[in-house]
Amino acid sequence: MKLLSLQAGRLSVDLAPEAGGSIARFVMGGEGRAAGDVLRPATEAALASGTGMDTACYPLVPFSNRIANGRLVFDGEEFGLAANWPGVRHPLHGDGWSHAWTVAGHDTRSAELIYEHGGLSGWPFRYRARQTFVLDEAGLVIGKSIENLEDRDVPAGLGLHPFFPCDHETELTCRLGGVWQTDAEVLPVKHVPLPPAWDFSRGRRVAGLGLDHCFDGWDGRATIAWPRRGMRLELSATEAFRHLVIYVPDSQTFFCVEPVSHANGAVGRTRLAAGATLAGEIAFRLSFS
Repeated sequence: MKLLSLQAGRLSVDLAPEAGGSIARFVMGGEGRAAGDVLRPATEAALASGTGMDTACYPLVPFSNRIANGRLVFDGEEFGLAANWPGVRHPLHGDGWSHAWTVAGHDTRSAELIYEHGGLSGWPFRYRARQTFVLDEAGLVIGKSIENLEDRDVPAGLGLHPFFPCDHETELTCRLGGVWQTDAEVLPVKHVPLPPAWDFSRGRRVAGLGLDHCFDGWDGRATIAWPRRGMRLELSATEAFRHLVIYVPDSQTFFCVEPVSHANGAVGRTRLAAGATLAGEIAFRLSFS
């Protein structure tokens, strides 16, 4: 597995184009309590698998989360999608995470990766996905886009699935509108106003929340703080990403804050015109106390 390495000051990023166009590691180097992983590092098994599963961060394209029973309905036409994730019977997280990406450009601080999907398996429509990575001394900016290669309108979405380290003091701050309640298979069943228990507007510790839900009404900004490390991460996303999936699994040392373009299960209600592109940026900016 060949990794692409970016370096800027104390920050370094290793990309794994052949493993789903994923980030293998994002690290704060040097000495001091802030030094260490900014994202959960990929396992050797993850990189060997040739997929983004169990990496530090992977792309969500052309949709985020689950499509119930593989039944995609768009403009009155139904398409059947096969299950693509071990142990999950509903298609999950699109195609990009499970395929190799092509390196279109790379230098010491930036890289561009491309994945072109032919529509013969997996997602039934042709598209070209692009990721750009730009690292500087303050953080990382990731550009994401999907271009419709069909001569008709298609459904299409984008997202990013980062895994952040989590201890019992880790805090999340963000403003949200409502949330989709889910069933036992994590499929959305009902949209409700934001419950007080999941209100992060004043910041709260995430450990033990047991979340795996999609929120709307997000303003594109979130802050993650690790008090023990004296480190804060400001996550920001452009207008393309106005939904947020928060995943806090029980008894794990990571959690996820995923900017996405559409609600879980709702990619069939999106629309990208023939030849059009959906694009946006997500930034990770670090500060220290």
